[in-house]
Amino acid sequence: MTPLRAGDREGPGISTLGDLTAGQLRRLSGVAGLSDADADTYADVLTESLGPVAARPLDLPPAAESFLSDDHTPVEFSLSFRPGTAPALRVLVEPGCGAGSLARTGRRGLKSVRAMARRWNFATDRLDELEELFLPASPKGPLALWTALELRPGGVPGVKVYLNPAAAGRKRAARTLAEALRRLGHGRALASLPDADGYPFLALDLGDWDTPRVKVYLRHDNLAPEEAPGLSRTADGPDPASVAEFFRTAVGHGPRSLDRRPALTCHALTDRTAGRPTGFTLHIPVRDYAPHDGEALARAATVLRRHGMDPEPLARALAAVTDRRPEEGVGLIAYLALVHQQGSPPRVTAYLSCEAYAVRPPNERAVTPPLEVVH
Repeated sequence: MTPLRAGDREGPGISTLGDLTAGQLRRLSGVAGLSDADADTYADVLTESLGPVAARPLDLPPAAESFLSDDHTPVEFSLSFRPGTAPALRVLVEPGCGAGSLARTGRRGLKSVRAMARRWNFATDRLDELEELFLPASPKGPLALWTALELRPGGVPGVKVYLNPAAAGRKRAARTLAEALRRLGHGRALASLPDADGYPFLALDLGDWDTPRVKVYLRHDNLAPEEAPGLSRTADGPDPASVAEFFRTAVGHGPRSLDRRPALTCHALTDRTAGRPTGFTLHIPVRDYAPHDGEALARAATVLRRHGMDPEPLARALAAVTDRRPEEGVGLIAYLALVHQQGSPPRVTAYLSCEAYAVRPPNERAVTPPLEVVH
């Protein structure tokens, strides 16, 4: 990966991680149609969530090897597209990054979530029920707790929390996940899910959501396009041809299966009586299967058009994050996801890297092996 110096892209006034990411958020807010007042509010929330690392100069290396991004920036943005409306902007942050240990990172993260709960008056009871499962005294794995904010007009976001099922060890991840789902009222759901090669995340919607979700993320090694549609377990599932077409478009004409960074699926649980998911998302790590971000953007644009969505905001979003040319690196678009929720039209989500510390060079023939740190 190519190192960057503070101010390389945004001038001498940008000197810290907080400066950089808050500026990116403000510009992305314009793409998403948020007001300047909302953008300022959310930029302040992001800086507060980062804690001490927000003031860390960019000419220093990352404070910790955050699992959240390839260059260890503890922030990631995403845009969720629907037909006929501006995309929704989200920001994912590791609020305890740089605390010195995974246990302290988790405690800081939990403190941050509870501060948000007081600020926006929402309950954390579902998270409290899981604390000792996912935030033990000596946690294992690449993460403790992440928070995601869906940035809505009015300055009050939707809040999501991401937890690590392997906190007590990878061999116990399935048991930890099963116990968590039992406590959350979805005890039968795990048996309905497809086979997986890992359980990277459990996510909870907290606060004001029309239909709060519990989301289970699964890892699928060497997934082929014809296998992807069969991973959905929703009663009214997505069109299989649409899922396979999305897979092939996002990956391009290279490998017959994802032999580098694996695909992820997300299974949304909303109905405690159903015993099965009501939502299905396929996440493709486009950065490992495209030669550069120009190609990744072209693939994303094709997907968006096929689903009746305008790709122009995504191009504007890349320019809001960096002034480098897309062809100069790969990884600015980290993932593309196709989202199906029962009762709603499909959504497309693009995940954007901040690149605070490094730009990944273009892939030679799009067959560069994956980095050791994966999202």
